[in-house]
Amino acid sequence: MINRQAIHQMREREIARFIAANPKSKAHAKSVQGWFQGVPFHWMLDWSSPFPIVAQEASGATLTSIDGQVFDDFCLGDTASMFGHSPAPLAKAIAAQAGQGLSYMLPTAKGAELGSMLADMFGLPQWQVTTTASEANRAVIRWCRGITGRDKILIFNSCYHGAVDDVFVDLRDGRAVNRPSLIGQVQDLLPTTVAIEFNDVDALASALRGGDIACVLAEPLMTNIGMVRDTPGFLKELRRLCDETGTILVLDETHTISSGYGGHSNMHGPKPDILVVGKSIGGGVPCAVYGFTEAIAKRMAALNASRPAGHSGIGTTLSANAMAITAMHAMLGQVITRDAYAHMLSMADRLVAQLNSVISTHSLDWRVSHVGARVELVCSAIPPRNGSEARAVMDHALESTIHLYLANRGILLAPFHNMMLVSPVTQVAQVDRLAAELNSALTELLA
Repeated sequence: MINRQAIHQMREREIARFIAANPKSKAHAKSVQGWFQGVPFHWMLDWSSPFPIVAQEASGATLTSIDGQVFDDFCLGDTASMFGHSPAPLAKAIAAQAGQGLSYMLPTAKGAELGSMLADMFGLPQWQVTTTASEANRAVIRWCRGITGRDKILIFNSCYHGAVDDVFVDLRDGRAVNRPSLIGQVQDLLPTTVAIEFNDVDALASALRGGDIACVLAEPLMTNIGMVRDTPGFLKELRRLCDETGTILVLDETHTISSGYGGHSNMHGPKPDILVVGKSIGGGVPCAVYGFTEAIAKRMAALNASRPAGHSGIGTTLSANAMAITAMHAMLGQVITRDAYAHMLSMADRLVAQLNSVISTHSLDWRVSHVGARVELVCSAIPPRNGSEARAVMDHALESTIHLYLANRGILLAPFHNMMLVSPVTQVAQVDRLAAELNSALTELLA
């Protein structure tokens, strides 16, 4: 058990160290004009530091601040740059496209090639492009409701599918509630969104057999409340129950593309009816895709043919712009390869082994959750089975202190939880350094 006073003392000292080491970032935070709360987007304030590190540039698996500090980056833009910052083929392709126009609202030759590349990688024949995964999920929910004639969707408690209104339902003490933290929410989501706990087969069967659920929208494993793994057989039963009840299975693999080539569903199953991927597929250029089976495509086409002319509620002018198509074409063609994954998985295995060794050295009742290139440090002896359990074991004071300690020693973790990503260009020395610095932090905290 780590003493609360030890955590407090370390945090106060590390705050002082951070302030002293980042004078330009501090001055930037105080002097910047025009941005609400001093940043272009409020999530940039969610780091454990007293003010954000201001980035100067990033390359490969490192990031350099305006204070000249070079960080081993295990956050990688919270998955957006999971395949490394500015890989050379992407940078070259973007530079060339910049001189040829950025947005046409017309198809391109590269777009035709990209459709085949997506089908080959993910095993689904039909695709559409959006600007963000949030937009993709919104579109998919509309399609699922439209082609099934059902109003409800089912999600798992504490899920994350971007800024999609329909998914902001939580379970609190077993009761579904509209998420209380939302700003400006006026629609009651409870009549059309069903929330249950992940890995609860009985609740899943009961909900789906009511016959009024259009789709299940899920990650193959939960990644945004810490990592919650699927229990043996759960995903197979999810697939079976969707087939039994005529419910569309949508897997959001925006994060779990880290599992391996083709994403978690191709590596481990089951196959979805619709697949969503965002963030990393364009190397950080804003874009996302959703793919679907031929059976779903036929139902979508029939729905399109039957509706009145006019806006479908799906799509924006910037969807499938030339820059996004070019970025994805370069990434799938030259960066997101089987060889890249082989390196990522090897380095992730090394990181897991090192973290487990640190935990064992200090006799801590902690665990390491791991799938593909995504690694989570869980401050609990028992791995959480659902969102409620994951939320209950989070120790924000301890986690934020460790994050700040590591940042002061040139290592960035994702700010929201103990997530670490390994890229195709992450090096052995970076992995070893992360484990060594974590060991130093715990040695001090447990002294």
